[in-house]
Amino acid sequence: MRISTVTMYEQSVSSMNRQQGDFLKVGQQIASGRRVVNPSDDPQAASRAVGVSQAKAVTEQHADARISARNSLAQAESVLNSVSDAVTSAKTRLVQAASDTLSDVDRESLASELKGIYETLIGQANATDGNGRYLFGGYQDDSPPFARTTGQGVSGVAYIGDENIREQRIDASRLMPVADNGKTIFQSVPSGAGYVARAERDSDPGTGNTLGVQADKGYYANAGSVTFKGPDRIDPEDPAFGDNLTVRFEDDAGVMRVRVEDPNNPGTDMYDEAYVSGKSISFGGVSITLDGEPADGDQIQLRPANAGDANQDLFKSLKDAIDVLEMDQAGLDENRAHFRNTLSSAMRELDNSLDNVLTVRASMGARLNELDVVDAVGSNRMMNYEQTLSDLVDLDYNEAISEYSLRQVGLQAAQKAFVDVKGLSLFNFL
Repeated sequence: MRISTVTMYEQSVSSMNRQQGDFLKVGQQIASGRRVVNPSDDPQAASRAVGVSQAKAVTEQHADARISARNSLAQAESVLNSVSDAVTSAKTRLVQAASDTLSDVDRESLASELKGIYETLIGQANATDGNGRYLFGGYQDDSPPFARTTGQGVSGVAYIGDENIREQRIDASRLMPVADNGKTIFQSVPSGAGYVARAERDSDPGTGNTLGVQADKGYYANAGSVTFKGPDRIDPEDPAFGDNLTVRFEDDAGVMRVRVEDPNNPGTDMYDEAYVSGKSISFGGVSITLDGEPADGDQIQLRPANAGDANQDLFKSLKDAIDVLEMDQAGLDENRAHFRNTLSSAMRELDNSLDNVLTVRASMGARLNELDVVDAVGSNRMMNYEQTLSDLVDLDYNEAISEYSLRQVGLQAAQKAFVDVKGLSLFNFL
């Protein structure tokens, strides 16, 4: 069989090109460190690698989200730490103010200190995260969530943010709250909080004494000098426990009586006894100790701390305390009684507010701990993804170097064979 010179040349060049292609492919694998440089090298492995790479990218995004969530929670927790310190300091000042040895000037001095705490709390409630976003405004984080208000002669602080809670996805199956709204923190009480009492009546006593007017609820200070201690929980199973209760003082033919209407039977009193100063009375699952001389029509409003018409506003509690500390008692028994009752109510409300702040702060701490756990899980997942990718596309250098040497020998052999074939000619034998 005759083999033409052209055929020999074509076969030799084709063999060299194939050997050179295989040699360059192995060299490219060694240079890149990857077994699958192009999808055609291993279509199945390349396809699986794309899926693993996408899952890895999502996991990296969740890791970045956890960093952002941790920063937000850490800043909010730090602010609440300052808030709890401020509330504790305010309670200490109120304990000092309750002393009978203080003069009006001393109480005004304590009122000045409380004003400083009041301003501090407003500043903390309007804290930002360092990027101009307000921590406690809910979704409305572009403006201060708390604003000063003045209406009907009463000044205070109003929450103007929304009640939403900003959340961030920290993992495929976990959407974590990263910032609680201000209403939840500064204008709420924890579940299970007890009763709070205020010595106020719902009609003008007609004495010209309007101390402690709550314009938003229409309550007026009592005309008498009755004071209270409590209320204390004694029977949570009582049918009336948890309802709004009102202690009324009524003059019945010259005898002062204490009456409490049954909230489950309107028009019927669950308690009706002659008033005795210093006596502790029980009704509706609670007890309260009364002292002093009440006037006809005086009332003490008992409300569950989480009731809608109970004061749950930390700022209002402080404002009431400041106002009563600045009051000129003028040596009047009813003024002193109003002072003591207001301080007692304010201190219990501050206790509830502090418990609520600590509850929210504990929740933030739990979320920070959860982020650490999710971080550990995410790190393990990333290691698994990287190992899977390595198994799919990374190069085994020992095998690749052996293959490289083999391809090099094959290329050299093809080149040598081409040289030898090219030298074949009949003219060499003539």
